[in-house]
Amino acid sequence: MRMGKLIVFEGTDGSGKSTQFALLTKRLQSMGIAFKTMEFPQYSQPSSALIRMYLGGEFGTRPSDVNAYAASTFYAVDRYASYRKVWREYYEKGGLMLSDRYTTSNAVHQASKEPEEQREAFFRWLYEFEYRHMELPKPDVVIYLDVPTELTGKMMRKREQDTHTHADIHEQNMDYLRLCRKTGLEAAKYYGWSIINCAEDGRMRSIEDIHNEIFALVQKCLEE
Repeated sequence: MRMGKLIVFEGTDGSGKSTQFALLTKRLQSMGIAFKTMEFPQYSQPSSALIRMYLGGEFGTRPSDVNAYAASTFYAVDRYASYRKVWREYYEKGGLMLSDRYTTSNAVHQASKEPEEQREAFFRWLYEFEYRHMELPKPDVVIYLDVPTELTGKMMRKREQDTHTHADIHEQNMDYLRLCRKTGLEAAKYYGWSIINCAEDGRMRSIEDIHNEIFALVQKCLEE
């Protein structure tokens, strides 16, 4: 069966991932390339009920109150529901899917709960659980946006002010975000993700500069 392409955006919180995701979709549209998008978690769907309870602090006010394996299943079920109900047919007929977060988010946020020497075991389990046992598609390319945590914190506080929103239990915890960045880079190396360094000399690179680097990766994927 001829499968489509799955391109995933991942990154540290506050890395500008949503901005870059939107820029890519606009560029592909302008080129007449057909695609569908998705974003995880699906907060408006019933399949995200346990995620909303978890992030809302109903199982504990610290991320560590729910272990990595349990929390990962909440997110995996949400993805499974999306795949089976929404995009499987399109993907299996050769369609291009763009995803804002995916299994990759479990590798970043949940693996960080594991002791350093046990993270590789978690990475292996996650790959087997979601791609083999749950039969979710594997990404063709993962674009990982990396930003130093201190810059991330500033950007998230600004986002809260601009949008009048409140950070969830992950975003409020800077030590946790610092650890997630370290774990994210470990995951990127383990899985072979494409790392985009979004900052240079303590400052963010321009949005356009980052976009052009991302587009080059996407173009290469689509040509393969």
